[in-house]
Amino acid sequence: MLGTNGKRAKSKSGPGMNSVTMRIYRSTEEGNKGRFDSFDIPIQRWTTVLDALLYIKAYKDSSIGIRYSCRMASCGSCGMKINGKPRLACYTNVLELDSSEISCEPMSNFPVLRDLVTDFSQFLNHHRNMKPYIINPEIDLRDNPQLSEFLQNPTDADKFLQFSYCIKCGLCYSACPTVATDTKFPGPQALAQAYRYSADTRDAGSRYGLTSIDSRHGLWRCHFSGSCSKVCPKGVDPALGIQLLRGNIMSITKRHKKIAELKQHTRNPQTD
Repeated sequence: MLGTNGKRAKSKSGPGMNSVTMRIYRSTEEGNKGRFDSFDIPIQRWTTVLDALLYIKAYKDSSIGIRYSCRMASCGSCGMKINGKPRLACYTNVLELDSSEISCEPMSNFPVLRDLVTDFSQFLNHHRNMKPYIINPEIDLRDNPQLSEFLQNPTDADKFLQFSYCIKCGLCYSACPTVATDTKFPGPQALAQAYRYSADTRDAGSRYGLTSIDSRHGLWRCHFSGSCSKVCPKGVDPALGIQLLRGNIMSITKRHKKIAELKQHTRNPQTD
């Protein structure tokens, strides 16, 4: 296609596009269905969705509400639905979407505060309930001035290393169909972190007795759709963590049941 000056015009879609239309969800009140505002903006081959949003905020509409921080996929602050899929805006290149129109919406399963900003209170409460820290009674940080050292070989570290890459961006929580129907379900992020600390050899605590894990609203509610692992930007694979956590709890349950049977047999020995 030739332009008015006789030169080949650049396409608005595809690798050669130099502009896109950004459709941004706008809402100021929870429960309000909101609306979409559209903006045509220029882009370069390195433009990310976050770059596009910041361009709009700087030159088009400064009232747009967005959340971001590091701009390098480390903090997890800029999570949102981009063309219907939970993604990190700073980690998503506009050209990779291969579309002349890009829709940005707040993540599902989170209350909307304003525009693209969501409330993480419930998400972080689920994370906090898993006791996401090393539990070890042998560590005395208050009365012992000497540092404690707990050696760990590479094999032991590999058991949980993958799950330690979580940046708490909430994308897996947004993509989870179980979270959408059960607000008491901890979500894939929290359950994967429960396995992460339980698998750590430096940890001496037990999280398997937590009602938020082993209950009808706990990990047994997971349908293993795998959508959480598909959207994870760090390759954590929360679905795998949940399955490993299930295996550990089932092995503990069987062992406890056997111990109970042995104790019962000892108390009530059979007589001929």
